[in-house]
Parts: sequence; C-alpha cells; structure tokens
Amino acid sequence: MSDLNEALSKIKQIRFQVARDTQFRGYGPASIAASGMIALLTAACQTYWMRGSADFIEFAGVWVSVAFVSVALVAVQMSVRARRAHLGFAMEMIQSAVEQFLPALVVGVLLTAVVIHTAADEAWMLPGLWQLLFSLGVFASCRFLPRQTFAVGVWYLVTGLTSLMLASGTHALLPWAMGIPFGVGQLLVAAIMRYGFENSLEEA
Repeated sequence: MSDLNEALSKIKQIRFQVARDTQFRGYGPASIAASGMIALLTAACQTYWMRGSADFIEFAGVWVSVAFVSVALVAVQMSVRARRAHLGFAMEMIQSAVEQFLPALVVGVLLTAVVIHTAADEAWMLPGLWQLLFSLGVFASCRFLPRQTFAVGVWYLVTGLTSLMLASGTHALLPWAMGIPFGVGQLLVAAIMRYGFENSLEEA
C-alpha cells in the first residue's frame, strides 16, 4: 500500500511539474477584455458620481466590486478554456496559474486593511500600490504566458509609480487613476492572449 501511495505521489508531482513548464492557455481574451471595459466604464461613472468627494471607503468599495466581477468573469472562462486546451492537465494548469498571482492579491487585501485601520490619511497611496502589486503578479506569471506579457507588467509598474507621484501633492482619489491603468492593461492582456500564442507557435 505504501508503494502505491508513493507511486501516486510521484505521478502527482510529475503532473504538477509538467503543468509548471507548459504555457497556460486558459486565460480567455473575451473575459479579460470585458474586465478592461468595465474598469473604463466604472472610472467614467465614478468621476460623475464623486463630484469632488474623497471618501475612500466608497471609492474602494466600487473598485473592490469591480475586481470581484472581473475575477469571476475570468475564472469562468478560464475553467472552460483550460479543460479544452489542456485536457487531463486542466486542474494542475489552473492551480499553477492561480499560485503565481495569489500572493500579490493576498498582499493587496492585507495592505488595504492595514492602511485603512492604521493609516487612513495615507489611503490615497493605495491605487498606486495596487497597480504595483498587480505588476508583480503579472511578472510572476510571465514564465508560462507569451513573452509579450512582460510589457503588461511594465505597464502596471509605470502606472503605479505615476499614480503615486500624481497623487502625492493633492492626496486626491482619482477614478481615472484606476480606470486607465487597469482598463488599458487588461485590454493589452486580452490582445496578447488573442495573438501572442499564435506568434509563439509560428516561431516554434
């Protein structure tokens, strides 16, 4: 029985290793592009609704809701595409993809909670910090995605630093400081998911 368990354990390890070394084709361009459009639309609507208001709880609540909707859209399409593209390795591929991005998401949630409870006056920094953390998640995922994905990580890095610099003087919460980075960033990812894999196959 112990030999059987050991064999099963080794097979599981091999499957996860194969998953880690294989390009992940589960991300769907449609859901990612939709999340980008939602971010741009939200920024436009919030700019009208806020009208100079700087209530961070309301500001953050809107964008957290947008994040949940976007993640749900991407997760649904990812599950369907991964099962079709990776056949018997779908669950391992999905787990490997989630593992790359999860640390950045968890740190973002914890950082937000700490800032709100201990340094609420510095909450203006969070949009820029969210983008920097997102860039780390993208960079971590680059190894099993088309190489053009690296440019998306650079985009979020630059926009995060720019957001911090622009808000440092006024400490204002600007909807477009979220809408443009994430809207354009997600549309870039969608384009890469649509055309990047095709280019990589041709080069191979």
